[in-house]
Amino acid sequence: MKIMRTVLMVILAFFVATTGIHAENNPKKENKEATEKAPKPAEDTSVKIPNSVLNIAKENTYPNSTQDQPYLQPSEWSQELIETSNVKIENPNLIRMLNESTMNKAPTIGLRATIYLGEWPLNYASTETSPNWEYQKVNTNYFDNRGGKSNYQIHYVQEAQKVVKGGLTAKVPHADDVEKMMLIKAMDKSKLPLAFQTIVGAGTKKDQVYNISPKRLGYLYAYAPAINEKGKVTYGEVFLVMKGTKRSVVVKNVTSQGVGAWIPVQDHVHFGFMASETPR
Repeated sequence: MKIMRTVLMVILAFFVATTGIHAENNPKKENKEATEKAPKPAEDTSVKIPNSVLNIAKENTYPNSTQDQPYLQPSEWSQELIETSNVKIENPNLIRMLNESTMNKAPTIGLRATIYLGEWPLNYASTETSPNWEYQKVNTNYFDNRGGKSNYQIHYVQEAQKVVKGGLTAKVPHADDVEKMMLIKAMDKSKLPLAFQTIVGAGTKKDQVYNISPKRLGYLYAYAPAINEKGKVTYGEVFLVMKGTKRSVVVKNVTSQGVGAWIPVQDHVHFGFMASETPR
């Protein structure tokens, strides 16, 4: 009996010890799993606007139309087709064509058809979105205070209307479609109002004051900023395949090409002020 009792006590002690160890280790394991499963916070890719860049949307004498992201929501039928594709499809124009198409899903015995929809730029992957705050000079305000005895204050007044255009840095097939996809990604990443063309109207003013000291000439330069967008566009030949009641999209001859573009920031101006003793 003593032997049996001793054996039972040893087994019980071992069970309690292993349970304690498990209880101590289990929270760590759960914490580790929770840490691994916890979603990573979204990376902030928005572009920080420096103090030298001012918004002139209210003061601009030329009313630029607001440029919304040209993303087209696929219809339910188009979404089903897009999900069957072996390559990601983001091209708004291709999505529009699918939205405007209709097809009977009724079973057709022996139906087999492959329809060629053409070669399309299918998606764009952004690798770099960087600002150039002095993309294009649009105005210069000047005053000669070399004969003055006190500071002279000047402020920004747009002397002539300026059209600022962006565009692709090299020729690529289906340039319009590529521009739309690049604009979508650049706006989403930078969180800035972008358009491939923006206009600064004549007579646009800003109340920000710049002082020109006596015996100096003052120059106030105004620049239109722009985003330099770089990435890769994927092309492919798109086929609509029908087999009985099944409909699918198949992409063949897939190619990729590097692409870049300048996209002006709408209704924003970067100011640079300089005072000197001699003309510039």
